[in-house]
Amino acid sequence: MAMQRYLAVASPPSPSSGHSHRTHILGGFVVGILTVLVVALLFYLIKTKLLPALRHRQLPQKLGQKGKLKEEKILLRRFQLEELVKATKNFSKDCLLGCGAFGSVYQGTFDDLQTLAIKRTHADSFQSAEEFRNEVRLLSKVKHRNLVGLVGFCEEPSGAGGGKVLIYEYVPNGSLLDYFMGRKWRSLTWRQRVNIAIGAAKGIAHLHEGVSPSIIHRDIKPSNILIGDGFEAKVSDFGLVRSGPTGDQSHVSSQIKGTPGYLDPAYCSSFHLTPFSDVYSFGVILLQLVSSRPAVDLTGHRPNQHIIDWARPSIERGRVEEILDANLLTEPCNTEMMLKMGQLGLRCVVKVPKNRPTMSEVCQELEEALYNADNLFINKQPSRESRRSTGSRQPTEPGHKRSIDYDQSQNSVSIDGIGFQRFHVDIDSLSFQSTSLRCLELDNSSISIDIDNLEDIHEESSREKELNM
Repeated sequence: MAMQRYLAVASPPSPSSGHSHRTHILGGFVVGILTVLVVALLFYLIKTKLLPALRHRQLPQKLGQKGKLKEEKILLRRFQLEELVKATKNFSKDCLLGCGAFGSVYQGTFDDLQTLAIKRTHADSFQSAEEFRNEVRLLSKVKHRNLVGLVGFCEEPSGAGGGKVLIYEYVPNGSLLDYFMGRKWRSLTWRQRVNIAIGAAKGIAHLHEGVSPSIIHRDIKPSNILIGDGFEAKVSDFGLVRSGPTGDQSHVSSQIKGTPGYLDPAYCSSFHLTPFSDVYSFGVILLQLVSSRPAVDLTGHRPNQHIIDWARPSIERGRVEEILDANLLTEPCNTEMMLKMGQLGLRCVVKVPKNRPTMSEVCQELEEALYNADNLFINKQPSRESRRSTGSRQPTEPGHKRSIDYDQSQNSVSIDGIGFQRFHVDIDSLSFQSTSLRCLELDNSSISIDIDNLEDIHEESSREKELNM
């Protein structure tokens, strides 16, 4: 059987079909190039336009971090350099509030009439942008009524004149230094001084023990203790600090920073920074609160004499009146409380750091001393019966001695086993219709009333109550 073989011969392509094929190839090539160009253009716009705009509105949430900082959103405002320049009149000297070891602080007024404190840091304050951002992250978590709050930040290239800036809340009543230097129209009463010491101690103690990692201020001084409403202390300029050590460890500093007169000698000699360095500085401030004397006297008969050497002999003899601020001698003053504050100040500046009290212990001792001073004043007041009688009145239960216990941790008082909760009242102003009610001392933190003139008011109130019944 013969096999039939068929050979299919392809006909040659027509000219029109070849042209169409080349057109499709060329079109695909052009579309591919255009796609690449569009993608490249979008990438360029995102990188150069969109991302910088987003960075100016919020701090990146995923940054390199040190210590125990957690990845979480930070609600801080990122300021533009142009805003700060306008608010401070181009960082004018007229807006300068003060200079410290870490930078200069300016008062800035913005378009919405908000006033803030703007700290322009020194160029060598941070080694990198990451270190600055970690500092911002840490400071944004520090919240306490006795610490000046961080509001925002600004990060610009140093060459543009911006550098790294921290923006804090503005405290309008000045600093403790203003009162020491007599820049205010009135001096501080003894009770205001104690309240300021307690508030500042609470703020510093929170830096040491209330945040993790702990914070060492390194520049505790009167100009960094601001006076808020009701003469409440607010510690400032704790930005650009360094994270503190844990336990008995110490932080080795490559550069001594602080203010002469308040620097811990142990820190200066060993370069080992611990929270006790802040305790030393605070001890100097306690001595200043008693005497209103500068840390280092440059004008006295013994130039460059430190306040510690000057105050120690009088305090150790119990003669605090020898170093007491002259303004306190012209008004009612609890010299016993001032002596205790001076003694505590000397304990804060002992040479061996580990023998100094912690800031929490300092705060507790100040509060207990103030409570005991108030309790002693109340117990010294004669009763109404003893004032009415010519002779002394014997107690009805001579064998009974009233016991008063104070629980510092619960902030309560126990009298004869009955617990009472302490309370605090802030009074800005008082208006009395009776002229017989005379106040011996009236300020935002304390009020002492002449009890001798309260009898008539009490009796009149009793008669009115009987009539109403």
